[in-house]
Amino acid sequence: MGAKRRGAAAAAAGSKRGRREARAELCAALGDAALRGRAAAAWGGGEPLRHEAAAVEPGPFPHGLIPGFLAAPGFAEALRDELLGLSFTGRRNDLLSLRQSRELAASPEPRLAALRHALCEEFRAWLSAVTLIELDQTIDISCAKYEYTDVLLCHDDELEGRRIAFILYLVPPWEKSDGGTLDLYSTDEHFQPQQIVKSLVPSWNTLVFFEVSPVSFHQVSEVLSEEKCRLSVSGWFHGPSIVRPTRHVEAPLPRSPHIPYDHEILYEWINLIYLDMDSQAQIQEEFEERSEILLKDFLKKEKYQLLCKALENKDIQWSSRGPANKRLYETAEEDSLPNVLKKFLQFLRSEALFLLLSNFTGLKLHFLAPSVEDEDAGEGTATDTAQYSSPEPEQEEAVHQADSHPQQPDQPEDIPEARDGETQNGSGTPTCAGELRRWAHGHYTLVHDSQATEFALDLLFFCGCEDWDPEYGGFTSYIAKGEDEELLTVNPEENCLALVYRDRETMKFVKYINHRSLARLKKDPNRTGFWDFSFVYYE
Repeated sequence: MGAKRRGAAAAAAGSKRGRREARAELCAALGDAALRGRAAAAWGGGEPLRHEAAAVEPGPFPHGLIPGFLAAPGFAEALRDELLGLSFTGRRNDLLSLRQSRELAASPEPRLAALRHALCEEFRAWLSAVTLIELDQTIDISCAKYEYTDVLLCHDDELEGRRIAFILYLVPPWEKSDGGTLDLYSTDEHFQPQQIVKSLVPSWNTLVFFEVSPVSFHQVSEVLSEEKCRLSVSGWFHGPSIVRPTRHVEAPLPRSPHIPYDHEILYEWINLIYLDMDSQAQIQEEFEERSEILLKDFLKKEKYQLLCKALENKDIQWSSRGPANKRLYETAEEDSLPNVLKKFLQFLRSEALFLLLSNFTGLKLHFLAPSVEDEDAGEGTATDTAQYSSPEPEQEEAVHQADSHPQQPDQPEDIPEARDGETQNGSGTPTCAGELRRWAHGHYTLVHDSQATEFALDLLFFCGCEDWDPEYGGFTSYIAKGEDEELLTVNPEENCLALVYRDRETMKFVKYINHRSLARLKKDPNRTGFWDFSFVYYE
């Protein structure tokens, strides 16, 4: 029995010795006092340090790069193999698409534990000396795998206590054409990202670090290689919190009341089935049950074809809409649009459509539409008040009434712009805001704090999305505030009108359009994306 116990003890001791031998030796450059002094000067805004053993640049925000970070032969390869044996969870939301490990701050894997120890001790001391930030022993650390079409969009990493971010790359030979670069953004006077000014290509056993600050906007560009895996260990060192500037509040899209067009504009554009009273009643019933509906073949076929042809007009001026931490897509300058597109925008802003949308949804988007109080009092429903179908005497009267009263009595004509979180039409006058957007590879919108938190009806009308696959992205997702799980997804469909009613706690985003979308070029070299008319209506 004693011999067995001694053998077990010896094995345990051997095991402990094995764990001690898994030591992460860091590159010799970290022990060079002169090099450290030059790195500190560069970090503080002096001349950039561009040395073969280390590089430090002060702009667009302080960041550094250390090639050959792990010095011991074979340690990096063994660490990579150890990491690939971890369990990874797929993460998909507005901001990112990747596979990530659990938090590894207490992981028992020997080489990972050795790396963590080296980061917390030797490297933390070096960082504190270079950055003059008193970093504490708190470290967040995890492993991420980016594969084909995975991406992490523009963000600043800011969270209470985070001071220095780091990424250790354990990638195969990597080219810029493989994607997956770490892109750094310049910022404007409002601390908003402007444009990518530097792209760092991942490299084997290279560690990148940067200061987390109000201007540290960066992204991991989409991985374009179908064979390679972008494997990295990343996290943050913590330290004293810094004072943050007040977040910039951008001006919302301008809202306006309806334009006084009568019912004739509906007959000009809309598939007549949607002007039938029974159809409207059925649509309203379904919408009130689900708060969303998709109306297929919404426009007359010939009108839809005219729209699609006009959207390809080379004279349309498109401008990129940002900032990148909130959105990236193109919007049309209305003055440059062909007449048919201008007329369609007038249709979307018309009084007649406001009333028709009231009939579709039960919302009070026109003063002739019944309110909830009216319905409770038994004074009718939207389907028997001011309907648009084949004109009958009483309906013609309602239309004339609407034409002669484009606004409710005693309502001001000027509608003040909304502040975030407030309803701008407190006067009770229904309003709308909208734009014509062009979507292509690399475009998206993100959920952000300044999204309007009020009740609203979203309208999306799609063009040029034939054969669009949801795998490409470009769909609109609705989520509950603070959650990742999707409540509803609206996919682009030809000649379809989507209506979605959202409350104060519902946010939305358009999913990043990935590299797979370029497959459409094989069918049509001129078709890289699609268009939508995006409008929001407020009661």
